[in-house]
Amino acid sequence: MSAVNEALIRDIVGEVLGRLGGVPAPKTSAPAPAAKADCGCNGKSHAATPGARGKFGVYADANEACAAAQESFLQLQKAGVAARVKIVEIVKAMAESNAEVWGKLELDETKIGRLDHKIEKLKIIKLVPGVEWLRPDAHSGDHGITLEEYTPFGVVGAVTPSTHSIPTLSGNIVNICAAGNAVVFNPHPSAARCAAIAVRAYNEAIFRETGIENIATIIEKPSMESFAAMCKHEAVRILLVTGGPGVVKAAMQTGKRAICAGPGNPPVYVDDTACMKRAAKAIIQGASYDNNLLCIGEKEVFALESIADKLMEQMSQNGVVKLTNAQLDALTKAAFTITPGRGGGCGHASVNKDFIGKDPIVLARAAGMSIPAGTQLLFAETDANHPFVVEEQMMPFLPITRVKSLEEGVARSLEAEHGYKHTSIIHSHDLEALTQMGRALDTTLFIKNGPCMAGLGLGGEGYLSFSIATPTGEGVSNPRTFTRVRRCVMVDNLRIY
Repeated sequence: MSAVNEALIRDIVGEVLGRLGGVPAPKTSAPAPAAKADCGCNGKSHAATPGARGKFGVYADANEACAAAQESFLQLQKAGVAARVKIVEIVKAMAESNAEVWGKLELDETKIGRLDHKIEKLKIIKLVPGVEWLRPDAHSGDHGITLEEYTPFGVVGAVTPSTHSIPTLSGNIVNICAAGNAVVFNPHPSAARCAAIAVRAYNEAIFRETGIENIATIIEKPSMESFAAMCKHEAVRILLVTGGPGVVKAAMQTGKRAICAGPGNPPVYVDDTACMKRAAKAIIQGASYDNNLLCIGEKEVFALESIADKLMEQMSQNGVVKLTNAQLDALTKAAFTITPGRGGGCGHASVNKDFIGKDPIVLARAAGMSIPAGTQLLFAETDANHPFVVEEQMMPFLPITRVKSLEEGVARSLEAEHGYKHTSIIHSHDLEALTQMGRALDTTLFIKNGPCMAGLGLGGEGYLSFSIATPTGEGVSNPRTFTRVRRCVMVDNLRIY
């Protein structure tokens, strides 16, 4: 393995800590109130330190966390597939039973998103695939039999976001351990406490049932140094990283295989063959989910000119609020910092992190307006170059841009998506439109006539994962993502037909 580029790590880990999930580390170290409901801790107090250090997965030192995970991986190898099945069952059951407590813990710590959706994201961990996905392939012929099996790497080093902290690590544990691996988490600092509480609870339950204590370890106080140490540790054989281009580049330069879930800015195209009522409801459902924190969420809409007014009317009728031009300008000034470009160019817009994942009422206040209680989303008409179109803004506001043709709609969508190949959405009953957009954008998820979450089996068909590897091409992660294929060949024997 080549050495980690220390300068690059130091330069970009700030992105892991600051950009990942879009929120900075908390300004205070004061702990959230202790949880009174059962969250799997056997009645132990939720102090500021989420558990005894080095006990049940929670470690102060990254190297110790990696070493403990390696030992647990070896124990899991001996325990066999039955132990993997048991781990998956425990994580899925606990995620659902503790959804309300853990969802509130995460919201209290991160201050972003919606409680009802924090809870729901934990309850649906049961949709993440497990050991059943690892069926071997066999080839039999005149010269014997060959068996190909999916086998584990060992220890996976994972970086998790603040946007979906406990759901992401829970889904990752299911996928990674179903494949026979152990995992070390370097969580986002803004969601490290709730993540450690969940990891400790999972390990306590797994230890009781299997005797394996540290199948998922976590670094208690994550930092740039702990990230670098995790990447370099010899026990870590593969990386699972979520973040922007910088952290993806750093992971790829460690010399280890990296599964990278990068940024997204999903466009929506709506044409005149779509059902406007259905399209409006789907767009609202996806763009408002958890205050638009989902990386797959609808971020901008390109509507065919002939139906744009009808679409916006349907959106207004479904309880979302349209901003005037003056209100849009006020919100834009509050939500973005514009850095002037060279020679008087348009420059670059940076998202104000104070608005990420906040409730619509916060955005409305910045726009100088009041909105009805329970409003899920704001929207306004913009041009294609507006900061809300160009940037992955992760807040409950949706820009809508008129286009004159399918060709322009596809071209604008491709431009806004930035070649991330993450997610794109279309509302149309025209097969040519569906085909043309699908081919042009070439995204990992392509959703037709539904909300974004249908791409992960929520309202559509398929399975769930909170790690979608777009830059490195693995797509929606599953247990096979964390395996390598081994071939076992028997020559001239064992063929019984």
